[in-house]
Amino acid sequence: MYTVSFIYVWGLVMVSLCYTFYVAKLVGRGTMRQILIFPVFLIFFIVPLLVSSIHLVCITAFFIAWLANFKIILFAFGRGPLYSNLSLPVFVAVSSLPIKIQLSPKPSTLQGSREGLLNYAKKFALLVIVTKIIEYSSKLPDKAVLTLYVMLHSYFTLEVILSTVSVVVRATTNLELEPQFNKPHMATSLQNFWGRRWNLMVTGILRPTVYEPMIQLLSSGGLSRNPSQYLAVFITFAVSGLMHVLIFFYIGRLRPDWKVMWFFLINGFCTSVEIAIKKNVKGRFPTAISRVLTIGFVMVTSWWLFFPEFKRCNLFERVFQEYVSIGAFAAGIKNIITTSLFSAYRS
Repeated sequence: MYTVSFIYVWGLVMVSLCYTFYVAKLVGRGTMRQILIFPVFLIFFIVPLLVSSIHLVCITAFFIAWLANFKIILFAFGRGPLYSNLSLPVFVAVSSLPIKIQLSPKPSTLQGSREGLLNYAKKFALLVIVTKIIEYSSKLPDKAVLTLYVMLHSYFTLEVILSTVSVVVRATTNLELEPQFNKPHMATSLQNFWGRRWNLMVTGILRPTVYEPMIQLLSSGGLSRNPSQYLAVFITFAVSGLMHVLIFFYIGRLRPDWKVMWFFLINGFCTSVEIAIKKNVKGRFPTAISRVLTIGFVMVTSWWLFFPEFKRCNLFERVFQEYVSIGAFAAGIKNIITTSLFSAYRS
């Protein structure tokens, strides 16, 4: 059932993207293209509601309802990572997946390959450790358990999925998967954490769709450069908050309690204040202290406002139920194959 609904939804997504591709061939950027593409925008907001699997709804909501929709918005205005002169397969891939066009691919080196394999090995080992720790969750504080669950499913699982897709993409095309994280634990400020280290796919799509247009709008309205930047940063966080609220709605199908929104508003306000302080005050904290303060602030606000949403959506119990179902299905297939081979051998 999960597979059928997922295939149906992504089939609808593929058809919609083909329609968008050919509309752009016939209509130049501007109002008419925006009107013709608008139905696709609505469809992409609806399709996550047609998926019931927790893993598949997360993928569909993030890749399609958020990233693909924002790319299509940019495309309607003739901006962003999508271009009319792309081939149809590349257009569909760039639209629906977190990938970017690599015009001048760097030749892979043995050293780079070794570092990549070592990096994946470290992540896999850490994933195993976290999973083992969760087995003793009844003996750990609630906040510690919640943090481990979020680390497992928001960071490591996504990293494993993207790493796997990256291997396939690089092997079959001239495209490169966008990195999702860049050592977030090494962040030295909120601006550094949110802008250059955490959830880079979101940062990369929010910058041209929200931040840069807001800078232009506020500056043209008479606001000076620095206040425009501070306000644009805050508005960008607000939009990110709304999209996270929407994704949690897809996951839990519950009325929002807006705690996640407050998480992003608080982090957006503090990031704007931090940027203002750095522009007007000379001197910096030592790197070690900056890292502790940055990660400490993000973790405290996460425990307070962000992490509880995972529990409210009953996310972890549903995830492990799916793991059990997948395991039972795989065991059933294995038994069928084993029985068939044994029967064939006897005959």
